[in-house]
Amino acid sequence: MNYTLHQLQIFSTIARYQSITQAAQHLHMTQPAVSIQLKNFQNQFDIPLTEVIGRQLYITDFGKEILVLAERIIGEMEAIQYKTMAYKGMLTGRLKISCVSTGKYIMPYLLSDFMKMQPGIDLELDVTNRSEVLDSLVNNQVDFGLVSILPDKLNVDSIELMQNKLFVVGNRDREFTEKSYNIDLLNELPMIFREKGSGTRMVMERFISENELPVNLKMELRSNEAVKQALLAGLGYSVMPLIGIKNELGNGSLQIIPMKDFPITSTWNLVWLSSKKMSPVAEAFLAFLKLEKQRIIEEKFGWYDEFGA
Repeated sequence: MNYTLHQLQIFSTIARYQSITQAAQHLHMTQPAVSIQLKNFQNQFDIPLTEVIGRQLYITDFGKEILVLAERIIGEMEAIQYKTMAYKGMLTGRLKISCVSTGKYIMPYLLSDFMKMQPGIDLELDVTNRSEVLDSLVNNQVDFGLVSILPDKLNVDSIELMQNKLFVVGNRDREFTEKSYNIDLLNELPMIFREKGSGTRMVMERFISENELPVNLKMELRSNEAVKQALLAGLGYSVMPLIGIKNELGNGSLQIIPMKDFPITSTWNLVWLSSKKMSPVAEAFLAFLKLEKQRIIEEKFGWYDEFGA
């Protein structure tokens, strides 16, 4: 056998997501490249490591046994790396964060200076929806989660980061000339929702329920990026976080529809289980964030205050 550490890491990532596409996204590789590496790894065994039923990829029982050994090898290799750095007086380890999809627009800026200061730390940043962020916390798969709505059935501690502003947004096909429209306009617009389980969807549904609004729901999409592309194509309108449409507002491809009671606001929070015993790496990042978050927000997101309350 002549498998590589890289192949073990790819197989471990595929097993975690049970998807070659998601594994490729996480590894910042193309899907064909991941498929080739999986095939090369599989060729070293006479027994299948994976199987596809319908369109879903599963790890076989044999694959699960190989996975345990693969992750042990990966762990030992990381331990060697961290031990070497520790002897040089560096803080070492892995920082694991899961964040909601809108969090991808702010989390890298909150991490950048810290990661530059601590070259011995490896980062694992997973971008998904709110339900999966909370699942990863419950299953102790991450140190922190980034959410825009605090969980009400999970005992967590948190630190507030910045406000999340949501506006009614569409492309430029229709002109809205009034200074401010009544929220009843939502019933006239073909609306695009995020999928159930997303924080954006929860904020939007809460607003609709509180105001007893009928809404013309046209489609549901899994990510804010998919919603954005649908808006650009003229497929409808949506309630979108301001943080993700800065460029489109700047180049005029999207517009905010002026509407009473908007923006709807929530707050991004970094959360962690109250019962979790933090690693030195996690403690160091939390201390950094408490000290530097306001500076980073003012430097990187000063434009944010130009829009709404």
